[in-house]
Amino acid sequence: MTSNEIKSLTGQYVMGTYGRFPVVIDHGEGAKLYDPEGNEYIDFTSGIGVTCLGYGNDAWVDAIAKQAKKLSHVSNLFYTEGPALLAQKLCERSGESCVFFANGGGEANEGMIKLARKYSFDKYGAGRSTIITLKNSFHGRTITTLKATGQDVFHNFFFPFTEGFRYAAANDWASLEEVLGDDVCAIMVEMVQGEGGVLPLEYDYVQKLKALCDEKDLLLLADEVQTGIGRTGKLFAFQQYDVLPDVVSFAKGIAGGLPMSGIMANEKCKAVLGPGTHATTFGGNPIAAAAALVVQDALNDEFLAEVTAKGEYLRSKIEEMNLPCFGKTRGMGLMIGIEVAEGYNKGDILNQLMANGLLVLTAGPGMRLLPPLAITYEEMDKGLAIMKKTLS
Repeated sequence: MTSNEIKSLTGQYVMGTYGRFPVVIDHGEGAKLYDPEGNEYIDFTSGIGVTCLGYGNDAWVDAIAKQAKKLSHVSNLFYTEGPALLAQKLCERSGESCVFFANGGGEANEGMIKLARKYSFDKYGAGRSTIITLKNSFHGRTITTLKATGQDVFHNFFFPFTEGFRYAAANDWASLEEVLGDDVCAIMVEMVQGEGGVLPLEYDYVQKLKALCDEKDLLLLADEVQTGIGRTGKLFAFQQYDVLPDVVSFAKGIAGGLPMSGIMANEKCKAVLGPGTHATTFGGNPIAAAAALVVQDALNDEFLAEVTAKGEYLRSKIEEMNLPCFGKTRGMGLMIGIEVAEGYNKGDILNQLMANGLLVLTAGPGMRLLPPLAITYEEMDKGLAIMKKTLS
């Protein structure tokens, strides 16, 4: 089918919940994508941080094909090998004690919220269920995670929302103290606020959060849906802050392009969600687990060090261009935000770059880059050349 035919069919039969870019993607290779007509795009988006190994990775493809032929799905009423091996790897590499597998980021955060509230109910009874999140955060699209999101723009249309959330300003201890109370059971944060504009938390702030949670027996919840699985140069962003959260959510890059997510809990929280308290049909699917095991094998220490180096390379090259529409860069690893200068429109910048063969994202008031973690320097240079030629 041609691009126009695919767009027409989508418009006729697919619910219009997405503001789609006017590009049809047919196939990919490495960090390059192609439309049905063969036009090439350098991908600085990786499916919003999902396709961490790029496109067409042979080991990933082979593992999926092998597992699909062996076993596709049997439900969590039975034991299967892949999820057990994956859970072991995640726990050994993160320091957490157990894993629950789900399908998407919002679902993972729902599970994390349920665990926190049940932990407090089991220990203290009713009335201690409020969770503090940060202003400018984003935690998902379900009714509950929309309310957990610290942006008023998301608190509309779908009333009544799940109650029990209060919001503090990031990196502002006085703001946090204002919303603390005896009804609080947990504090939920993104180590780098992704949708809010690629805004890292301060190291000392996270250290104080962990100390506060330990002192008051609050759970520290880390939403690592976007920051996890190597995106910041560590397997999980909390490892950049030298803390071990009580519960951690993950999604996006975990299976390199297949739907998978989950939560990890520490020893204190390991037994909170017992039989019958939480479940999902497709969580821990054997095919997704096979793909995720390939991702874990790829994300060794040398690979993660390269993620850090590549991020520093991209940021330095962008700032060296001194483009009139851009200000400073920020971020961690290959999670990069770029300030947009006053008088320029981020949507216009995105569209100009896309028209010239470079795919980027926006977040908050600026631009966002989430390239495949396996992107090569040659592919980065090609994307940077498009950026310079388009925006100079």
